[in-house]
Amino acid sequence: MRRCSRWLGLAAFLCFTLTGLLQGAEKSGVEVESWGKTPDGQEISLYTFCNKNGLTVKMTNYGAIVVSVETPDRDGKLANINAGFDNLDSYLAGHPYFGSTVGRFCNRIANGKFSIGNESYTLATNNGDHHLHGGDKGYDKVVWTGKPVKRAGARGVEFSYLSEDGEEGYPGNLAIKATYLLTNDDELVVELTAATDAATPVNLTNHNYWNLGGVGSGTIHNHLLKVEADQVLDVDADLIPTGKFKGVEGTPLDFRTFRKIGERIEENNLDPNGYDHCFALRNQKGKMALAATVKEPGSGRVMKIYTDQIGLQFYSGNFLAGDESSGGNAYQTLFCLETQHYPNSPNIPSFPTTILKPGEKYHHVTVHEFSVED
Repeated sequence: MRRCSRWLGLAAFLCFTLTGLLQGAEKSGVEVESWGKTPDGQEISLYTFCNKNGLTVKMTNYGAIVVSVETPDRDGKLANINAGFDNLDSYLAGHPYFGSTVGRFCNRIANGKFSIGNESYTLATNNGDHHLHGGDKGYDKVVWTGKPVKRAGARGVEFSYLSEDGEEGYPGNLAIKATYLLTNDDELVVELTAATDAATPVNLTNHNYWNLGGVGSGTIHNHLLKVEADQVLDVDADLIPTGKFKGVEGTPLDFRTFRKIGERIEENNLDPNGYDHCFALRNQKGKMALAATVKEPGSGRVMKIYTDQIGLQFYSGNFLAGDESSGGNAYQTLFCLETQHYPNSPNIPSFPTTILKPGEKYHHVTVHEFSVED
């Protein structure tokens, strides 16, 4: 098993001139190195942290992005199971939200419009006629402040960002923290918190793309998936929720027991075809509960996802084209399981509210638990 370096490299030392930050990185066991600059000159860092079992996570403060996640297969061989790039320039050139921390509102808002009380707001329409994942410059494209952290049995990075009033059309100054921790129990913990000075919609998520056989190992069709949901959100032709729910029984969306992802994937009639659906998790009452389990028989890798969110967006990489922006990843070779509140909630009164008010705290926790089986 590989071990993380306990010392900052010379490049990291030269990059960070603040003594406190350097000391914090050393004490946390997180390796920090310079990873280039944005076109406007902002410094970008790469953070590497490991656990006692050799699992390794790399992240960057550009977009608070998970760059890679290395886990062992049943034979102990490490492989990266999370899609990303090995350089900053590829992220700057544009990509399909690989590993990103997404907001202010993940998923879709119909027609890029919503109202709070008597006040109406207009957002960017960057997904056809609709708003997607925070707009033209969502949180996946901004520079966060990163701070290495160490907690009992875990280490990682705390990212912070102030999303100013009016950014991408949203009201209110929103102070956000996104903490990513790798535990010695082989868990990647994502904790997202936010506070605002004016009522505003908030729906954050992490947008990791997974292939448990290892990125580049082929399609995800043989992965076995189980989702803890009896219903999905009914959507229109643009994947905008109607406010209704549909039962999964007897449909290609029935993952109440383990099913191969590819077993009925061609029956969904999307364009391009595949899965891009939000499941209504059955046991969600604001506390941590199992949301989904994925198994990859070839490697033996297993990933369980626990969350306190009510929805789980399952996306099967339908728009991946194998090109440069897709990181060379082809159609349906990666999948996403994004924990979140329901899409278009600001426009559907029957959905649980996503409006955060002053004095309230947004709090969202998701745990990815990794293991292997024979």
